[in-house]
Formats: sequence, C-alpha cells, structure tokens
Amino acid sequence: MRDQVELERTQAAASSRSTEGRLGALGEALLANRPAQDRAEQMMLYGQFLGSWDGTVVVHDAESGRRESTCEVHFGWALAGRAVQDVWIAPSRHARGAAEQDRMYGTTLRVYDPRADLWHITWIDPVRQVFNRMTGRKIGDEIVQEYRNEQGTRCQWRFTEIRPDSFHWISRDSTDEGASWTVRVEFFLRRRTTDPSMTGTAAPS
Repeated sequence: MRDQVELERTQAAASSRSTEGRLGALGEALLANRPAQDRAEQMMLYGQFLGSWDGTVVVHDAESGRRESTCEVHFGWALAGRAVQDVWIAPSRHARGAAEQDRMYGTTLRVYDPRADLWHITWIDPVRQVFNRMTGRKIGDEIVQEYRNEQGTRCQWRFTEIRPDSFHWISRDSTDEGASWTVRVEFFLRRRTTDPSMTGTAAPS
C-alpha cells in the first residue's frame, strides 16, 4: 500500500513537471518580444495596446436592459511578432465576487496582411461559444473591424477615443446597411499601472 501511494506521488510530480515544461515551450513559441521587422510600423495599429487594461463592460440588452461588469484585457505580440493576441475576461479575476463565474474568457488573434494592407481577425470565446472572423483597418482616428453574422447583418467592432492610457470599444450592428446602428456592447478601459493581485482589486476604471 505504501509503495502504491509513493508511486502515485512520483507520477503526479512527474506529470506536473511535464505540464510546466509544455506550457513554457508553448509560451516561448507563441509569444514574442517585438513586432516582425518587415512590418513593424503597420503592427503598431494594435501594438499600441500592448499591456494590461482594466475597466467596465456594459451590455445593452433590449429585453433585460443595461448590465455592467468589471473586466480585464491583455495584449501581447505573438507568432514571431507577425500577430497581436489578446485575452478579454469578464468579470475581472481580481474584482469578481466569490460566487461569480466567467461570463467571458476569450482571445483574439490579429494578423496583418501586407499585400491587402488590412488585418485578418479571429475572436474565440469558449464560455459563450462565440466564434467570429472579420477584417480590420484604421479609419480616421478609429480602428474599425467588420463582418456579417449568420443572418447577414452588418456588424462592427470599433476602437475609439484611443489615448495612451485609455480607449473605448464598441460592438454595434446594422440591419439597413449602415443607415442606423444599434450598440450592443461597450468596453471602457484604462491602462493598468499597478498589479491588482497585490491589492486584491482591479485598477480604477
């Protein structure tokens, strides 16, 4: 019996070390320290958001009304600097209540296409089982991403009011080809300046 317990402990320790090794190799292969040199200037469209952000997400629902939650967002270089990857989480892991569960925990992969001079963007959220593909580009002082949903509705995700320490993100859609728009979701985000895990709360939004 004692030998069996010792064997299980040894196997568990080996499994843990193996998992840590795989995650380390994955992180090294996936993440990057800088943009790819052959497209570095263009990569800064989303590269300007590198780092961590905290704030509030507001959902506008015609049936249940306005709902708010804390949120956190993290941006980084990926795939040898040829992509920007980010993670969007709500409620924020550091500001949620003890009984709160993930309502959003998704990632975006943003890949610049030098030939077309636009971005190919894929959003995946396993919590809500949402999967979107779209294109993005700079229009004026904003970043506009656009796609059509399964019903053919024109959908836009916009980065607006962009400043070094804050930005406003909007999801909206139009059933009349842009003559009018309905706002569905908004994120109000500020750049994180402190580690919320040290205080137990997120940075102020």
